Amino acid sequence: MTPRQYGSRAVRQLAAVVDQVAPRDPARWEGRLRVPGAGGVPVQVSQQRAHQLWAVVGMFDRAVGRPEVAGGRVLRSVGRLFAPEVLGAVFDLVAAGELRYRAEDRGRAVPLASQRVFLDCVALLGPVVAPGVGLVLPVLPQPELKPTVEARSLEALYRGMVDLAARGPLSRDGVGMSFEQRARLLAMVAVVLDAGPRSGELAAVNVDDLAEDLSAVGVRRRQQKGPANRVEEIAALAEVHPESVKAVLGGRLEARSEATRQRVLAAVEELGPAPEVEWYALREGSRVAVRRWLEVREQVVEGLPLLGSRRGLWVTLQASKAGPAGVRLLPDGLRRSYTKGIAALNWVMAGERGWEPLPVRMEQVRRSVAVVPLGGPPAGA
Repeated sequence: MTPRQYGSRAVRQLAAVVDQVAPRDPARWEGRLRVPGAGGVPVQVSQQRAHQLWAVVGMFDRAVGRPEVAGGRVLRSVGRLFAPEVLGAVFDLVAAGELRYRAEDRGRAVPLASQRVFLDCVALLGPVVAPGVGLVLPVLPQPELKPTVEARSLEALYRGMVDLAARGPLSRDGVGMSFEQRARLLAMVAVVLDAGPRSGELAAVNVDDLAEDLSAVGVRRRQQKGPANRVEEIAALAEVHPESVKAVLGGRLEARSEATRQRVLAAVEELGPAPEVEWYALREGSRVAVRRWLEVREQVVEGLPLLGSRRGLWVTLQASKAGPAGVRLLPDGLRRSYTKGIAALNWVMAGERGWEPLPVRMEQVRRSVAVVPLGGPPAGA
């Protein structure tokens, strides 16, 4: 939809601003309007944030006119969308799943992570769209983290992974994993155990992020509502809660004291910028798993028509909506592939001596490992 196609005047005004911050026209993308970022420094939004901002516009459009929002009255000013009583009502509808895009999905509660995305977008837009309105945002509870994997189980996982890398296709009771699927999964697990990347960071790894002798892998740490991968580090140094760090770096200062803000900014200054790429050593077993996957990967991508499509380390094994076999796995596809593969592996390996069922969520394994980056790029990187 274009800004003019929204029913409410207030939403049309909001959409007009988002069209400057996150233009849908590719020709205007590089010149998009900057918004306050970490520490108030103007930044341009990412593609992912742009999609989220337009989704938020759609939610406001579906909310305006409902009796829960200002009694269903017409809202003529975009500032009214950010008034506490209106924003609170809209957020309640968002959390309850009443503003989902697909009608058949409405009424299904929205997870905390998605609620947080909505609030982050509102916090980003508020100072730009309605600078005179004091934002009052709800404080969300901290999500309950799923249990991590014990160190002993991780070692058993690593040894079992190395053994599995040399075995043929696995199958049991109709559930199976081809050699190609297993080669990709075991290489993924190896990199997660040795480098601890998030799923988005893992999906972004390219073939040329591997050292020539496969002794190390480079990981581009991604922004997680603050400087790359450093919210927890900043919080520890500043002796504040991580949510306070995210609030300060996101410009949401209404509920934070000036002293907290100064401590956070001082910690950011002391830590300095994170390196663009952090390098992690790969153990010998991990090199075996990655090497086997590279051999499989080469056979899969050799038929791709464009050389530019061949950079990603993790690629699809069959044609899908993303394209032909051999194209880069995107984060959502990578997570689904990992979950499906681990579930199958757990079933196939059930009863094998020493095998402990693995968590099907990559995040649980990632948080179980303590990884330390190398001092710099290895030789041949």
